[in-house]
Amino acid sequence: MKALIQRVTQASVTVDNHTIGQIGPGLLALIGVEKEDGDAQIEKMLHKLLNYRIFSDDNGKMNLGLEASGGELLLVSQFTLVADTAKGLRPGFSQGASPEHGRAIFDRLLDAARQRLPATQSGQFGADMQIALVNDGPVTFMLEV
Repeated sequence: MKALIQRVTQASVTVDNHTIGQIGPGLLALIGVEKEDGDAQIEKMLHKLLNYRIFSDDNGKMNLGLEASGGELLLVSQFTLVADTAKGLRPGFSQGASPEHGRAIFDRLLDAARQRLPATQSGQFGADMQIALVNDGPVTFMLEV
């Protein structure tokens, strides 16, 4: 599982001109599910999403995780994150999860996140989504578990 995370002052996801998820200061996480991902990857990724220290403490140092900072979380599935881009000019998706497996893993990650942060927002799996965000910093990291 991979996540491209961005510290944001605000972010939203729109489907068919309707905003379906929106957060203020916090974390936008684009999630890519690989075919071998399961419960262990869900647990590890959730731990990283909630605790990765990219938010400023009282001294202005990146020393706080999302939970400690009081920020919000927006999860959006994005299968293109698992593309193999090492060769040629066309991405390969042989490591990507099937749509059924990807949806199941993403939904379980979302459920687990909402148990810890009930206000967690999300995109719509498999939909054509438009993401709007204001990257704070900019601060962007790729997480892999």
